[in-house]
Amino acid sequence: MSIIIQGQGVVKRFGSLTAVDGIDFAIAAGECFGFLGPNGAGKTTTLRLIHCVTPLAAGQLMVDGLDVSREGRRIKSMIGVMPQEDNLDPDLTVRENLLVYARYFDLPGAAARSRAQELMELFQLQDRPGSRIDTLSGGLKRRLLAARALINSPKILILDEPTSGLDPQARHLMWAKLRQLKEAGVTIILSTHYMEEAAHLCDRLAIMHLGKIIAQGRPADLVWQHAQREVLEVRQGPSARRDLRERLAGHAVRVEEADETLFLFCQDGEALRRQLGLSGEGLTLRPSTLEDVFLLLTGRALSD
Repeated sequence: MSIIIQGQGVVKRFGSLTAVDGIDFAIAAGECFGFLGPNGAGKTTTLRLIHCVTPLAAGQLMVDGLDVSREGRRIKSMIGVMPQEDNLDPDLTVRENLLVYARYFDLPGAAARSRAQELMELFQLQDRPGSRIDTLSGGLKRRLLAARALINSPKILILDEPTSGLDPQARHLMWAKLRQLKEAGVTIILSTHYMEEAAHLCDRLAIMHLGKIIAQGRPADLVWQHAQREVLEVRQGPSARRDLRERLAGHAVRVEEADETLFLFCQDGEALRRQLGLSGEGLTLRPSTLEDVFLLLTGRALSD
């Protein structure tokens, strides 16, 4: 496995706030690596450090053998970025947004036009080259942002919430295009709040909380390690929940509680249900998911 991005003891501070707190990570060439975490966890700041938009406070961060503290210009030339916010130029058309952006990478006119056409076809924008940005739907804007991020044929693609606000059809289209890019050898770094998206696209991922990485690994391995194989959800009243907690003593079960529901993480939910004598309404047995891992590690309370 060839490592293309490696961070050791990476720190970023904004005044008294430590946004990224001494994290270590390594991303292999050609993989899709995800950063997950609640708002304020440090995900976007980490992406900005990799892209040399914001300087390191401490630690070391290398991109394709180049130090982000000294080789920012060279690193930026090999990276494509799809930001979370819509920063398309509203005064330009779809094609013009691509062509103007190509100038930042010194693409010759003919090459820029060819690349723009190729990307419009890739993201199914070929029928809208002359459309103004304010006439595009949210989904078309996200696809154009993705196309723009690829105008320089980047070695590394950074995606910050790439499918935010998209309907299911548009989201699956974006996933298909990202899989094509990965198969072509592009290294993809993804930040997302969609657990299904992370499980679907990422070879490996890091879960961040309060500026630290609290878990890393393959999605399936993280589910197995932290949430076991199944979840038995039990919705009962307060006294029944207290009684059930007492009866669970001695069982190899992790118990979480939210509102009126107990979440019992176990290897065999049906066997556990029979052992506890649970039946009737208020029971749900399902496979554990990456979202379960996320909530177990970062908590269920809202964060800003």
